[in-house]
Amino acid sequence: MARILIAYSTVDGQTLKICERIRSSLEREGHAVELADLGKGRNVDAAPYEKLVVGASIRYGRHRAHVYEFVERHRRALEEKPSAFFSVSVVARKPGKDTPEGNPYMTQFRRKARWTPGVQGVFAGRIDYRLYGPVDRLVIRFIMLLTRGPTDPRASVEFTDWPAVDAFARRVSAM
Repeated sequence: MARILIAYSTVDGQTLKICERIRSSLEREGHAVELADLGKGRNVDAAPYEKLVVGASIRYGRHRAHVYEFVERHRRALEEKPSAFFSVSVVARKPGKDTPEGNPYMTQFRRKARWTPGVQGVFAGRIDYRLYGPVDRLVIRFIMLLTRGPTDPRASVEFTDWPAVDAFARRVSAM
C-alpha cells in the first residue's frame, strides 16, 4: 500500500472534515496517510510520499494563495507522482457545478495553477453563519440571497455529498 499526503487549505473546517473522511477511507484500505494544513505555514516535503492529494476551499470566489504556492513549490512531484485535487465550495451544491468539468472554480484553479491532476473532485461545502464574523455573515448572506441559498443567520447547512467524497477516495486509492 502507498504513503499518501493530503495537503489542504480550509477556512471554516469543512475541507478538513472532508480530508479526514478521505483519510479514513484510505487507511481502511491499508494506506498510510498524513494530513498537512497548508494554512499553518508548514513546509511539507512531498518527496517521501507515493501519492499526493491537495484539497482547498473557496472563499469569495478564490482558492487561497498558499494552495498555489504549494503547487508551484511541488510541481515536479505533483506531475511525476499520482496526484489528485479537490475543491470545496457552496456553489457545488448546484447541479452542473458539482463536477470538475462544470465547476467554475475548478476551471479557474487548473488555469491559474497550470496543473491538471489525474484525479479531480468538486464537493459542496457548508454554510454555518454562527462561525462567521459580522462582515462575512453579511456578505455570505447576500451571496446566498442572490443564489437562492440559506439566509437565516442562525442556519448551519451542510451540503457535502459524502458518497461522492467516498467515491473520490476510492479513485485516489486506485491511482
